[in-house]
Amino acid sequence: MLSERELAAAIGSTAYGPDGEKIGTVEHFFTDDRTGAATWVAVSTGLFGTRHSVVPASQATFSDGNVHLPVTKEVVRTAPDVSDQHLDPDDEALLRRHYGLETATGTDPAVQDTTAVQDTTAVQGTAAAAPAAAPSDDAMTRSEEQLRVGTERVPVKRVRVVKYVVTEEVQVTVPIRREEIRVEEVPLDAGAGGSLGGAATSGGLPEEIVLHAERPVVSVEAVPVERVRLYTEVVREQQQVTEQVRREEIAVDVDEDRTR
Repeated sequence: MLSERELAAAIGSTAYGPDGEKIGTVEHFFTDDRTGAATWVAVSTGLFGTRHSVVPASQATFSDGNVHLPVTKEVVRTAPDVSDQHLDPDDEALLRRHYGLETATGTDPAVQDTTAVQDTTAVQGTAAAAPAAAPSDDAMTRSEEQLRVGTERVPVKRVRVVKYVVTEEVQVTVPIRREEIRVEEVPLDAGAGGSLGGAATSGGLPEEIVLHAERPVVSVEAVPVERVRLYTEVVREQQQVTEQVRREEIAVDVDEDRTR
């Protein structure tokens, strides 16, 4: 029998059959109102976990983070389709017949519901000399569903590093120099200046002068500018999860005919 701590730890774990074959994922347990023992377990099965099956849990064990059930995957696959949130007596009777849990009295003591447990105790008390049961305090147990949310790590995208060429225009201002002709007037009595380049004419001036100018010369060179490496980091964020849960309410049903 699973303990209370094992019941809490088993939620969301993987369920396996006696042959080691994976059955599905544990969703929640159905427990006996009087003893608190797990009687049934809801398991999501199928390729994408879209089918929900109810499996006997009285003989289930929990080890290595997994739940081991006493029924095979094929038996679970052909189990009757009942609600995985609430089991009424008819649903339990249908499940007991499917899993072969019927006894001579029609109920397997290991998986019976609360009413069946109390009736069996009363019969045993009258048929055999058993210790007297504790007097009832006329109390009613109220149950409610609790939302348990976990996380799982799944791949979301692949990243690879590629290089590609981007062509863009670059404008650069370059200072350049050029030669220009300038006429300089000198007095007649000034001494003869230095000779100018070029062939001299009869008047003392060269026939032609070659002017020079600078022009930009452009060349492109590929040079390394930076190194890039990949690494991953964990970013934590908050995400809200919304789900519907049900709870039981207790009300007093008054029979008006008897009070008159």
